[in-house]
Amino acid sequence: MLTISLISFILAVPLFAHKITATVFTRIVAIVLFYSAILTWNSLYYLPLSQGGVGLYSGLFHVSTTTLAFQILVCVVGAILLAGWGPTTYNQKLGNSKVGIERSVSINTNFVHVNTINEYSMIVLFSVLGSVLLISSYNFLSMYMGIELQSFAAYILCSLYRNSQSATFAGLKYFLLGSLASGIIVLGTAIIYAGTGITGFDDLATLISVGDISSANTYVTLSIAGGLLLIGIGYIFKVGAAPLYNWAPDVYDGVPTIITSWVSTMPKIGILVFLLNLSFIVTGYDLSWNTEFLQGNDLFTSYAKPFQTLLLVSSVLSFIVGSIVGLSQVRIKRLLTFSTINHVGFLLLALAVSTEESVEGFVFYLVQYSLTNVNTFLTILAFGYITKGILQNNSSVREFVLLDDLKGQFYKNPLLVISFSVSLFSMAGIPPLMGFFAKQMVLYSVSYNYSYVAILAIVMSVISASYYLKIVQLMFFQKDSAPTILSSEGETSETGTPLITSMHSSVIAILTLMISLYLFDSSILLNACHPVSYTHLTLPTKRIV
Repeated sequence: MLTISLISFILAVPLFAHKITATVFTRIVAIVLFYSAILTWNSLYYLPLSQGGVGLYSGLFHVSTTTLAFQILVCVVGAILLAGWGPTTYNQKLGNSKVGIERSVSINTNFVHVNTINEYSMIVLFSVLGSVLLISSYNFLSMYMGIELQSFAAYILCSLYRNSQSATFAGLKYFLLGSLASGIIVLGTAIIYAGTGITGFDDLATLISVGDISSANTYVTLSIAGGLLLIGIGYIFKVGAAPLYNWAPDVYDGVPTIITSWVSTMPKIGILVFLLNLSFIVTGYDLSWNTEFLQGNDLFTSYAKPFQTLLLVSSVLSFIVGSIVGLSQVRIKRLLTFSTINHVGFLLLALAVSTEESVEGFVFYLVQYSLTNVNTFLTILAFGYITKGILQNNSSVREFVLLDDLKGQFYKNPLLVISFSVSLFSMAGIPPLMGFFAKQMVLYSVSYNYSYVAILAIVMSVISASYYLKIVQLMFFQKDSAPTILSSEGETSETGTPLITSMHSSVIAILTLMISLYLFDSSILLNACHPVSYTHLTLPTKRIV
């Protein structure tokens, strides 16, 4: 479905770009993504999927309940993010006629959201298709195809606003450093292939599960362990986890908020799910390795321990960097970048443990982080659309950039502030919101074997909560003068406020209710996460050629 839609858009953009507005293209893509999610949902009832899954295209891809569930998440989140693209404005001079933002031109380094780019929808489809392929990849060749398809789409999105110097710089930096990470991944793949002649993940897991391989062939052991370690480093680089995070604050802050919401959420879902698959391949699909290692059994140490140590060290550093460095930030998106690094630390910690409880905690944490992060950025976009003003003739809507822009917003837009506060409290892990239970599940799963790491994570969570509360304090307890809107004659106006679309506001309301009312009916999401995690723990045995 996604491939057919992508080909259709490639043909439609040059043929019908002058007849169909970018807003219509965006809505069509949203419908395509929702329909793809429905088709994927219907496939969940296929019985072999819950019995280890099936292989496709000679083992290049592996489809199971786990992969399909995350593909549904990718499609739904992608469709939701498209709701933030392009508000409608109410122009007092034109009476009740509505004027699309797409008529304005962006030449401002503050990024004003302008919906003139029809290719945006096509690039979004490229990104979603790359994430879907990466989630289902079961071979080093398909893995590289998926990650590069996703990455190139993200590079183009970041440099989409070519009139902005900061966006161009951010896109170039993202491309150069992302290419370096891709090179590291290719190097790790080449080392594994040179040592074993294997590219399929199932064959690699079978080879790793042979207990005496480390003593039989040191070259093969080093090739597998070193290659997997390099692949893990490359993906940690791409996900923006510490200590390889330096590119993330500049890139996320340098691009428009609508682009930041996409690149900070969508690529991470695909990469983290792939790391989940890779963590089980490293252990030969044997969850007992961690306990056996602690008891002195070195069966999987040569393969699992270096990879686990990498994830564990990266998670600890992500806690520290995301919490402490975030305290000094004065720009909204840079602060949220370090918040994202902190959350990635929790996800990597769950992957490092590789137990049944940690896998279930990982699934739940990734779902809640995606929904909360999307709601946060959609709310920030709504603030810019509503309060920062629109210049009526060939000008644009300015974005919120600094934390000071949020001063006194409760007195101007109380509903938006409440929605934003709910998302911030959830990310801080304050009960009874979703974020609290997600952190609880992850910390509970690691408390047995890594109690000191769990204590450190709790301390860092308390520290990170301080900058979330700082934002809330600015919105509720500090007043600011109301922004004015400049009309075409240069007069100030208080009624020419741009309006967000009904879909945009509806999405914010639904996500806020999901986050805040989770306590009242938590069984729905928890019962969904349990079979997903359980299916992933089953060794794949079926293949369709």
